[in-house]
Amino acid sequence: MSAPGLLRAVLVDDEPLALRRLARMLEETGRVTVVSTYTDPVEAAEALRAEPPDALFVDVSMPGMSGFELVRALPMPPPVVFTTAFDTYALQAFEVSSVDYLLKPVDARGLTRALDKLARMHPMLAQERLRALEAALQPPTPLSRLTSRTGTRVRVVELADATHLYAEDRLVYVARAGRTDVVDMSLAELERRLDPTRWLRIHRATLVHLDAIVEVLGGYGDARVHLKDGTVLSVARDRLRELRERLGGTRSPAGRP
Repeated sequence: MSAPGLLRAVLVDDEPLALRRLARMLEETGRVTVVSTYTDPVEAAEALRAEPPDALFVDVSMPGMSGFELVRALPMPPPVVFTTAFDTYALQAFEVSSVDYLLKPVDARGLTRALDKLARMHPMLAQERLRALEAALQPPTPLSRLTSRTGTRVRVVELADATHLYAEDRLVYVARAGRTDVVDMSLAELERRLDPTRWLRIHRATLVHLDAIVEVLGGYGDARVHLKDGTVLSVARDRLRELRERLGGTRSPAGRP
């Protein structure tokens, strides 16, 4: 699957080296996803009829079927950029309404010009790319619930009811009200997806719901939190300071750091 906002291109050239070079140059622009390449124009024509791309880069002179013949064989050809080692085909290329005509070896300047033309023909792609960028810059919506699967049964766990999540024996569990359920996410992924104002990793194997904490005891090296349901959890040395800060300056008993 191509990334949103990128041109989906198919490349056809009977010269494998030229094909690989063009594919690499297109991918390096960050504007194109090369969805497939073909050295056989007849095979390419069949695939293009079934699923047209956003753009077709095709060599002019190929055995069995020329690039012009390939384009004419398509009932609804996509925007076409011809590539060739000979400039004698330029007029014919524009007669079949090609977007551009690139002489081999294709250079970055000519490729940029062709891609700019293609982009103007696909204004929706530019909008999709902008939306994808905006979405990537937005933090994901925090999870509010998790699912636990056992066979064909799926249990929904509201995170507001959970006290903590922990990893044990390569499984991750969600705990609440004296009950635990296995969830299909790693602690690292959960840490990224949980509401950071409500959840904190206090140990490499434990994430705790801050609202479930009633007391913090001990100091660096032996700190532990007591939860509303009576559960006691260890706090790693390097997590104690942030835990205290997040709880509003909770301090250890006198004599502790």
